[in-house]
Amino acid sequence: MSKGMGPRGSRGFLSEEEKQNRPKITVGLLKRIFSYLLPYWKKLLLVVIAILVSSILGLLPSVLTGRIIDEGLIAGDFDALAWLVAASVIVLLASNLIGVLESYLNTSIAHFITYEMRNRMYAHLQKMSHRFFTSSKQGDIITRMTSDIGGVESVISGTLTSILRNVAILVTSVIVMYQKNWLLATIGILIIPLLALPTKRVGKTRWMIATQTQVKNDEINQILNETMNVSGQQLVKLFTNEAMEYAKYSDANQEMTRLKIKENMAGRWFRVAMSTYTGIGPLLLYFVGGLLMIRYGKTDLSVGDVTVMVALLSRMYQPVNQLLNIQVDLIRSLALFTRIFDYFDLPIEIQEKKDAISLSSFRGELAFSHVDFAYDPGQPILKGLTFDIPVGHSVAIVGSSGAGKSTLINLIVRLYDVGGGKITLDGIDLRDLSLSSLRRAIGVVTQDTYLFNGTIRENLLYAKSDAQEDELIDVCRQANIHDFIQGLPQGYDTIVGNRGIKLSGGEKQRVSIARVLLKDPALIILDEATSSLDSISESLIQDALDPLLKGRTSIIIAHRLSTIMAADTILVLDHGEIVESGKHGDLVENSVVYKELYETQFRRALEDVRSRQTPD
Repeated sequence: MSKGMGPRGSRGFLSEEEKQNRPKITVGLLKRIFSYLLPYWKKLLLVVIAILVSSILGLLPSVLTGRIIDEGLIAGDFDALAWLVAASVIVLLASNLIGVLESYLNTSIAHFITYEMRNRMYAHLQKMSHRFFTSSKQGDIITRMTSDIGGVESVISGTLTSILRNVAILVTSVIVMYQKNWLLATIGILIIPLLALPTKRVGKTRWMIATQTQVKNDEINQILNETMNVSGQQLVKLFTNEAMEYAKYSDANQEMTRLKIKENMAGRWFRVAMSTYTGIGPLLLYFVGGLLMIRYGKTDLSVGDVTVMVALLSRMYQPVNQLLNIQVDLIRSLALFTRIFDYFDLPIEIQEKKDAISLSSFRGELAFSHVDFAYDPGQPILKGLTFDIPVGHSVAIVGSSGAGKSTLINLIVRLYDVGGGKITLDGIDLRDLSLSSLRRAIGVVTQDTYLFNGTIRENLLYAKSDAQEDELIDVCRQANIHDFIQGLPQGYDTIVGNRGIKLSGGEKQRVSIARVLLKDPALIILDEATSSLDSISESLIQDALDPLLKGRTSIIIAHRLSTIMAADTILVLDHGEIVESGKHGDLVENSVVYKELYETQFRRALEDVRSRQTPD
C-alpha cells in the first residue's frame, strides 16, 4: 500500500475524508488480519531474525569506522587499518546478502497472501447475485480486486516490516550509543525529535498547499474541458461569453500560480531548515565530545567514538521520521483491510442447498405457481404469476416496457429468487436444483449479445469446452453463420474484438445462437433477440432459430410480430400480472391490452419492415 500518498505525491497526513472514515480498530479486525499471516509464521520468524541481524550488522560499519580512525589512522598501524577495512567490506557484503534474503521472504509472503486473497475474492464475487452487479459500480468492484488487494502486498512488505526494521535500528543504535557515552547518547536522542517534529509540521503545510493547488488545477481543467470542445466553443460563441470565460480562466490560473509559488517557496525554506537542522546535530555532538575530551580530559572517549556517535545519530533520522507517521500508515492499512473484508462479508443471496438435486438431463416442462417478486420492498414487479409451458411448446411473452418480462427471465435462471410462490422445471422447484444443472438446462439468446475478446472458436467453446471441430461446423451451419466464418481470413480463429465489435449485430447474434445450439439445452429463452436488427439480418436469424427451437420448450420475448405469431401461446403481461393469453388472431379480436400493443408497436414495426422491402 502506498504510504499515505496524497496530492502531488505528499504523504504522512490524513485527508478530511480519511479522518471521517477511519476504521474502528477492534480485536476481531486485528485477529482477522493476522489470520492471513499465521500460515507463514515460520517465514515471518525468519524475516524478524533477518531484520535484527541486518540491524546489528548495520551498526558495524559505523563502529569499525571509529576503530579505523583510532586504531589505524591515529595510531599509525597499517595492518590494523587493512584488517578493519577488510572487515568493513565483509560486513557490508553480509548485510546486503541478508537484506536480499529478508526481501525475498518478505515479498514471497506478501505475494502468496495477495494471491490467496484475489482467488478468494474472485470466487466470492462469482457467487454474488445479479442484484449485486446491477447495483454496484463496476469501478468499485475492479478496485477491490486490483488496487485494494494489491495494496495488501505493500502493507505486508512495506508497512509491517518497516515498523520492525525502524524499531530494530533505533534500539540497536541507542544501545551502542549508550555503550560509547551516555551523555552524548542522551544529547543525540533529545536532538532527533527537535529535527523530526519541524519536518512533520512543514511537510503538513506543504501538503495543505498542494491540496489547494490540486483543487485549483482541477477547476482549470474543468473550464478547459467545457469550453475547448466543439460543442462548448459553439455555445460560448452563440451567447457571446468569450470575455466571461476568459475572466474565469484567468482568475483560476492566477490563483494556481500564486499557490504554486507558495508551495515551491515552502519547499525551499523546508530544505534550508532541514539542511541546517541536520547539520546542527553532528556539530553539537562534535562540540560536546571535544569539550569532554579537551576541557575535562575524558580519556575513555576518542575521536573515533565521537565519529561513531555522529554516524549513529544520522542513522536514526529516517527511522524516527517514519515512526512518527506510523499512525497514518496503520490507519490507511486498516482501512484497506476493512474495505476488502466488507466485500468478503457480503452475503450470498442465491444459495444452493447442501442436498441440491443435480440432473444430467431435463424434459423442459416449466411452470410458474403464484410467483411474486420485488426488487425493492413495497414495489412489486410480479404479482401472483401462474402459467405452465408443456414440453416442446413455445410461449411468447409480450407487454409494455416495465411490465416484468426481463424479471421473469432472471427468475428462471435464478439470477434472483422468487419472493413468493415457486417456479418448477420438470416438477422440481428451481431452489431444489443445483445451480450448475439448472443453468446447463437453459439456453438464453439476448438482444445485447456478449462475446469475449477472443476467437470465434473460443467463444463457441465457451458453451462446450470439449466440442470437436465437426460439432462447431454443424451448429454454425444450423445458425446460418458457417459460410460467413469460412469467408474470413482466419476462419474460426478470427478475433472478434471487445464485445464482438468486429462483427455486425446480426453476425454476433448468429454466433450466439450457434453457441447455445452447442450447449443443447432443454429450455430456450429468446430475450428480444431480433428487435434491433434489419430485415435481412432478422430473416437469417429467424432461419437460424428454427433448429434451436425445434423440439424444445421455449420462452420468447420479442418486439417483432413475426416472432410472436410463431409461438404456440401468447401471454400478455401488464404491471406484473398475466392479463390475457391466447393466439394472435384471437387476441387481436377479443383482447384490450394486446390489441393496443399490436396497434402501437407490432403493426407499425411490420409496416416499417414492408416499407423497407418495397422498392422506391
